[in-house]
Amino acid sequence: MERQILHVDVNNAFLSWTAIDMLHNCEKIDIRTIPAIIGGDESSRHGVVLAKSMKAKEFGIKTGEPIYQARKKCPNLQAFMGDYSSYKKHSNELYQLLLEYTDQIERFSIDECFLDMTLFLPPNETLLNKAYEISRRVKENLGFTVNIGVSNNKLLAKMASDFTKPDKVHTLFKEEIPKKMWTLPISELFMVGRKSIPKLEQLGIKTIGDLAKQDEKILIKRFGKHGKLMWEYANGIDENEVIYIQEQPKNIGNSITLPEDIYNINKLNEILLALSEQVAFRLRKHKLKANVVSVQIRTKEFANYSHQKTLNSPTNITKEIYEACKELLASLHKNRAVRLIGIQTSKLQDKDSMQLSIFEEKTNEKQEKIENVMHELKKKYGYETITRAGEMRVNKLLNVREEKDE
Repeated sequence: MERQILHVDVNNAFLSWTAIDMLHNCEKIDIRTIPAIIGGDESSRHGVVLAKSMKAKEFGIKTGEPIYQARKKCPNLQAFMGDYSSYKKHSNELYQLLLEYTDQIERFSIDECFLDMTLFLPPNETLLNKAYEISRRVKENLGFTVNIGVSNNKLLAKMASDFTKPDKVHTLFKEEIPKKMWTLPISELFMVGRKSIPKLEQLGIKTIGDLAKQDEKILIKRFGKHGKLMWEYANGIDENEVIYIQEQPKNIGNSITLPEDIYNINKLNEILLALSEQVAFRLRKHKLKANVVSVQIRTKEFANYSHQKTLNSPTNITKEIYEACKELLASLHKNRAVRLIGIQTSKLQDKDSMQLSIFEEKTNEKQEKIENVMHELKKKYGYETITRAGEMRVNKLLNVREEKDE
């Protein structure tokens, strides 16, 4: 199975997060819109620029230069101290949002993550559409923007996220390498250090494409193992896995942007079944049960509507999640044309620490056995190995032109 990888990189993280904090504290000016920097202790004359606004960049201010030097370039420059505890909080909020999409997340730094979405894309959903959805939600829910790189390995996803900024989604698949990557200067290639650049230029290697077309053996002879790595990266080769520490999510959900607006509630219910199956699978994977289920829809006019329901008892059973979602959709739908539909579960509990009544245990025992068998088959042989009839119809449904109800 070809991997589905995203790289999420916060735009100007330290400055953006400081700006959000100041706005929450009733500051009227968004420092992202003025010449501003985040820096160290200016009184010690050792303070350097850690982050800069776009306005500050226009004055030629660079990250890493002394603040006193930056002030010479821009006399009205506003400088603010960084707050690591705040940055950690914002980073964790981003991480919790991303956990709603996959639990295979590598926190590469405080402001960037790799996501392995291979087993977590809804039926007929594309990795690119999911990237746009994440980008939108970060902006709406967290108040800052991200660049997202979309590809089939970590290297290309990271390279893509470094293309034009801010607030962009870029793809970089194998077939796009010659056009999008090989034309870039060699300094833009990940893992090519400053000491390597002049040595490569002495060999006539000025672009990533120049490096990709070199004889691999010559590079290994000149640079050792690093020469092999640079040649592989220049050719888009990277087999590294997303290295993640599994953490318990606070919410688990999934959504899908439909290829065409759907009016028919029965067809929307079938999509809900597929989403419920995936969410229940992830709940069981984490050994969690959900107390609250919510459904969100977005109409063709881009209006958002959502309802939630507290369940009678916590669950990770597909049927119970689905029935709650159907009920919520019925109250939301009102013959609207739907372009996005999603579900989310919250107030999660560790199922091993829960106490159920004898009646609840007897009621759920048979269904849980079936779900557990399906879960183990999906884990061993792949998510699509075994699916419900309704879920199978979703793939066909999403490829059929939707007709409006009369």
